This record gives sequence, C-alpha cells and structure tokens, in this order.
Amino acid sequence: MASTGETAEPTVCRRKTNHTEDGADDKHNGAVSDHISGLIEWKRHMEGVKAELLEDMSSHMKILLDNAVSEAVESYKRGDKTVTTGLKERPSDSVMERKKVFLHRASMLDDLLEVEHFRTIYHMFLAGLCVFVISTAAVDIIDQGRLVLEFDLLFYTFGQLGTVTWSWIFLFLYTLLVPYKVISFWGSLYPKSKHKILLSAFVGMFLLVSQTCVLCIFPIYVIKHYQLPPASSFIVSLEQVRLFMKSYSFLRETIPVVLQDGSKDKSTRIPSLSSYLYFLFCPTLLYRESYPRTPYIRWKYVAKNFAQFLGCIFFMYFTLVTLCIPVFKNMSKQPFSTKTLVLSFFHATMPGTFILLITFFAFLHCWLNAFAEMLRFADRIFYKDWWNSTSFSNYYRTWNVVVHDWLYYYVYQDLLWLLKKRFRTAVMLSVFLISASVHEFVFTLSLGFFYPVMFCLFAIFGVCFNFMMNDSRTSPVWNVMMWTFLYIGQGIQLCLYCQEWYAQIHCPLTEKTFWGLITPRSWSCSL
Repeated sequence: MASTGETAEPTVCRRKTNHTEDGADDKHNGAVSDHISGLIEWKRHMEGVKAELLEDMSSHMKILLDNAVSEAVESYKRGDKTVTTGLKERPSDSVMERKKVFLHRASMLDDLLEVEHFRTIYHMFLAGLCVFVISTAAVDIIDQGRLVLEFDLLFYTFGQLGTVTWSWIFLFLYTLLVPYKVISFWGSLYPKSKHKILLSAFVGMFLLVSQTCVLCIFPIYVIKHYQLPPASSFIVSLEQVRLFMKSYSFLRETIPVVLQDGSKDKSTRIPSLSSYLYFLFCPTLLYRESYPRTPYIRWKYVAKNFAQFLGCIFFMYFTLVTLCIPVFKNMSKQPFSTKTLVLSFFHATMPGTFILLITFFAFLHCWLNAFAEMLRFADRIFYKDWWNSTSFSNYYRTWNVVVHDWLYYYVYQDLLWLLKKRFRTAVMLSVFLISASVHEFVFTLSLGFFYPVMFCLFAIFGVCFNFMMNDSRTSPVWNVMMWTFLYIGQGIQLCLYCQEWYAQIHCPLTEKTFWGLITPRSWSCSL
C-alpha cells in the first residue's frame, strides 16, 4: 500500500503540472493570436493610409504635370528656345505671340472631391440646404398648421420665360449666321478685289452697325419693353454679353487670317460653319477651329451637374428668403441711422458669401462642366484655386479663367500692341474699367435701377487691393485678409442692393428726371 501511495502521488503531481502547462499554452496561444490580429488590423490601417496618400499624391502630381505640360507648350508656342551651347535664350517678350493652348484637363473641384476630407465640405453645404428646407417647413407648420411650400418669389424671378426663349433664339441665330456669312463674303472677295481698303471699310461698317443694333440695343429693348423680372433679365443680359464676346473672338481670330492670305493673293481659308457652331456652345470664349475632345460622354455626370445646378438655385432662394428678405424688407420704413446701416452690412456678410460660393459652384463648375461633357470639350480649367489666393491679383486671374482669358488676349494684349508695349499700368486699369462696367451693366439691367455698388467695389477698391495685395504677398496671413475683404465686400453689396430694391418699391419715383433715375432711392426714402 505504501508503494502504491508513493506511486500515486507523482501521478497526481504530473496531472497538475500538465494542467498548468496547458493553461500556460492557452494563454500564450491567445496572446499570440491577439498579437497577430493586431498586426493584421494595423496592416489594414496602414494599407488604407497608403491608399489615401497615393490618391492625394496622384491627384497633386496630375495637376502639377498638367501645369508643366501647359507651360511647356505655351513657351514653345511663344518661341522660347534653348541654344545648343546650353545657355537659355531670353524668352520672347512679344505679348502678341502668346496664345492660349487647350489641353486635356479636368476641373479642380472634380479632382478635389475625390478626396474624402474635401468632400466633407460639399456634404456640409448639402446639410445647410437640408436645414433651410426643414426650417421653412417647420415655420409653415407652426404658423399655418400645415405644410405650405410656396415658391412665389422664385416663380416671379424667373417669369416670362417665353419672351426670354424667343429673344435668345433671335440673338443666337444672328450671331451664328450674320458674322459668319459676312466674313465668308469678305474673304471670298478680298484677295481678288482692287479696292481692298474700300471693301474692308464697307464690311467693317456693316458689322459695326449690325452688332450694335442686334447685340447691344435689342436685348436692352426686350428687357425694358417687356419689363422682365430680375432672373429673366439676368439671363438675357448675360447671353447678350456672352454672344458678343463669342462673335468678337471669331472675328478677331479670322480677320487676320483673311488679311494675311489676301496680301499674298491666295485663296482665303474660311472656317467651317460647324466649327463656329460648336464654338458658340462650348464653354470657352476663345475661338479655335478645333479643341481637344474626350472620347465619350458620361451622361450620369451631366445629370449630376444639372441636378447640382438646380440645387444651387434653391439654396440661393432659401438664403434670400430666410436670411435677407426679413431683415431688409422694412429697413426703408425706419429712420436712417449709421448704427443700423453698419449692423446691416455685417449681417449680410454670411448670406452674401454663401451666394458668392453658390454662384461660383453653380455656374463655373456645374453649368460649364455639364456643357463641356455633352460637347466632349476636354479642357475643363474654368477656374483655378482662387480660394488659396494671397493676393487680389491672383484672385482676379483664377476666379473666372474663361472671362480672364478673353480680357487678357483680346483687351490687354491688343492694347499693349497698339501702344507698342508702353503704359502697361494704364492698360491694366483699362481692363479693370471694362470689366467693372460690364458687370455694372448686367446688374443695372437685371435689377432695373442704377446703383453702381459693383462698379465702385470692382473699379476702385478692387484696383487698390490689386496693387496693395500683389503676387509678392505669399504669407497665409494675406489669404486671411483676402477672405476678410471678400466677406465685407459681399456684405456691403448685398445690403445696399437689397435696400435699394425695397426703396424702389416703397418710394416710387413721381417724376422721371435724369438725376432722379441715377440717384439711389434708398438715400431719401423714409416712410
């Protein structure tokens, strides 16, 4: 028995030892398993970070490469060469040799919206639109006990669309047929004519009179005679300016070719009507016989941009109805005070900036990209990163590239050529003056009264800021200052135009005199 007990005790000890070792192994295996799973999770996280970094780097590299190719092609077009000795020649300083080069390039926001962090800003604006809709519905339910979705102001603003349609058709057909047929007629006779100067003078006078009557006087007559509401007037006046700039570009690019061929007694190369027709619809103001084209049309992309454009219209509507109209509707009925005016300026800064950003996204991104996609127009640089500008000179160049290109190549360059590269500052001021005048012309026709707020902000303060905040300012502080001035400028503009709109309603002009028409009614209106 003793031997049996002696034998049993080690057995029990061995069992306990084995049990302990098994538990240790389980713990060890569990720790190893946790460690492995942690490594796998970490690896997945790092793969995600890697993918995001590669995506960001690829988008930035794409932009950098596009800019490098564009600059290289433009320098080649200007005649910049490198001699065989390895020394660079001085670039040609002739501004007349510079010409816009169209490339395959996507819009900057399309690239940026692929990045999740930037796409969140887009989602924030969508959330803001949802808040406007919910707040409007909640007020209707509380005040009237039911949901009332009335868009009377929107329907009024876009009223008389039939008149807008037939007037646009007339303007478009004139722009399509008359300049093209006149140039074709002149180009066919010019090389053979013995009186080239007389023929050119006759054709030039005919074009000047027809352009003045149809593209300048006719739209103004339609807007005033039919008393078009603001948005409809805005459409007609903008199309008036756009078609005038398009026809001018076509004439400006085609006439030198006719003159050059005619001086050599060669048959003139007249562009095809189809290329001119394409140009009238494609989103650029610089005429070329051909442009880079995309291989196919993404109809989902077109529908998305038009849907976003419509959403922006409603966003601006809710911004005006919710944040502007309740504040400015009764201001002309109250006694004037400097305190009220200053407070109203700063009250209008946020809605004014909202309208600025929404207008930019709606027109310069959604509208132009939709038409570019439908026409397979490949160069989508309609704007650049103006929001990063540290100078107003850079802001003016990058805000609206489409209009800037037209002003640069057809106003700035041509004036420099006429003045033999002298008076550059005066030429630049002329460009500002022309741009400010056209902006004020559109606002005056659309709103129905003359109040040169836009002109003063553009031609006076804009010019001063252009010299004060030039390209030498690179610190981020200057970007903050630029945005501060934009906020204040938009607040002043929105506030004064809203005040004048309601002053025109509350205090109508009893006697129409010249000074009465050009003097703002809000300065004297008090009920």
